[in-house]
Amino acid sequence: MQRRRALAAICTLVFAGAAPPAFADPSDAAFDALLVRYVVASPDGVNRVDYRRWKAAPGDVASLDAYIRQLAARTPSKLPRDDAFAFWCNLYNAITLKVVVDRYPVASIRDIMSDGLFDPKAYTGPWRTKRIAVENRSYSLDDIENEVLRPVFKDPRVHYAVSCASYGCPNLRNKAWTAATLGSDLDRAARDYVNHPRGVTVLAGNRLRISSIYKWFADDFGGTDAGKIAHLRRYAEPKLAAVLAANPVIGEDGYDWSLNDVK
Repeated sequence: MQRRRALAAICTLVFAGAAPPAFADPSDAAFDALLVRYVVASPDGVNRVDYRRWKAAPGDVASLDAYIRQLAARTPSKLPRDDAFAFWCNLYNAITLKVVVDRYPVASIRDIMSDGLFDPKAYTGPWRTKRIAVENRSYSLDDIENEVLRPVFKDPRVHYAVSCASYGCPNLRNKAWTAATLGSDLDRAARDYVNHPRGVTVLAGNRLRISSIYKWFADDFGGTDAGKIAHLRRYAEPKLAAVLAANPVIGEDGYDWSLNDVK
């Protein structure tokens, strides 16, 4: 009886022109359990992953593989926007974790090469190898980021949602992204990164050292230094906000590619 009432309520919403309530993908619960088990919040504000312990647990390695397969069986092109955004971010992060766990121990994700002898970018990391098929198309990590997430969703906060398994990247959350709380969670991830030295460091002489993310993907942040600073001001806490309001100069950028491994 309760199930019949719930279905009737959804039908009423649909025919009234309202969107039905979002339901979490059941497979996300399995991913959440893995992330809670292996993502460790460190005192320095960086979430680290216990890759060694994860690799030593064959059942959990298999669970990660199963989660990726479950995502690949879905049809993201038919999902509402926020559900699709969460889907692609979760897929990206899960595949990245698999790549590192499978090849661990490594000092950096850049030590893992892509396929392709004649592709110069294959030697810079694992992002060029086709690793998953979704809706009959094969994707690399590079494809997911630069052919789906960035051009389709056009939201600079995507850079705070995907993790490249490095100290310099935004934190990997200890739970999957979900449509229900996507906006607030993305804002929180942006604030956490912008206000950490990995995102912005204030130097002497009214100069800033910013993450290379803001250089590599400058177009996503306004295309100019003024645009980058405007983006940072949206998420800056009071102390940093005061610096950014004083017309600082972006003096340099940097990025730490060391693995976000537990110490």
